[in-house]
Amino acid sequence: MIKKLAPILKNINKDKSWFTISNCLTLSRILLVPFIVAGIFYQKWTLVFYLFLYVSISDLLDGYLARLLDEGTNLGRILDPVADKLLLVSCFAALAFIRSPSFVVPAWFVFLVLFRELFIMLGSFLILLADFKFEIAPTIWGKLTTFFQILFIFWIFICGFFQWNPEKTYHVFLALLTVFSVLSLLQYIKIGLNYLYNLSK
Repeated sequence: MIKKLAPILKNINKDKSWFTISNCLTLSRILLVPFIVAGIFYQKWTLVFYLFLYVSISDLLDGYLARLLDEGTNLGRILDPVADKLLLVSCFAALAFIRSPSFVVPAWFVFLVLFRELFIMLGSFLILLADFKFEIAPTIWGKLTTFFQILFIFWIFICGFFQWNPEKTYHVFLALLTVFSVLSLLQYIKIGLNYLYNLSK
C-alpha cells in the first residue's frame, strides 16, 4: 500500500508551493465540517446556514482563483473533491440522526447518498492506486448531482433558519436528487468497470 502511494506523494511534492489561496480555502472547508455537523446535531440553524453559505462560496472560488492566479497544485486537485465529499457525507449523515418540524429526511435517501459518495471515493482511490496517472474527472451527471446535493442541503438549512415547511418544494428536490444520484452512480460504475477491464488487458 505504501509503495503504491509513493508515486502519488511524489507527484504532490512537485508542487512549487502548497500555501496558496485556493488550498487555504479548501482546507478551511475541511476544518469547518465538524462545526457544521455539530450545528446540525444541535439544530443551530443560524450558525449552520452561515457556515454552509461560506463553504459553498469558497468551493466556487477556490477553483476559479487557482486558474486566475495560476496556482493550481496537485495537492489541491486531491483535496478539493475530498473536501466536497467529506462535507456532503457528513451533512447527510448528521441529518439522518435528527428530527425537525421543518423536514424529515428519509433513511433510504440518506443511505443512497452515503453509498454513492463512499463508492465513488473508494473506487477512485483504488483505481488511483492501480494507476497513479489516472485523472479523476467528474462527469456531467456527477457535477449536476453534486450541485443539487449542495442546493438540497442549503434549502434544508434555509427551511430550518426561517422555520419553513414547504412540503411540495421539498419533495420535488428529493425526487430530483434521487434520480440524479442513481444515474450518476450507474455512470461512475460503468466508467470504473470499463477502466479496470482495459487495465487488465
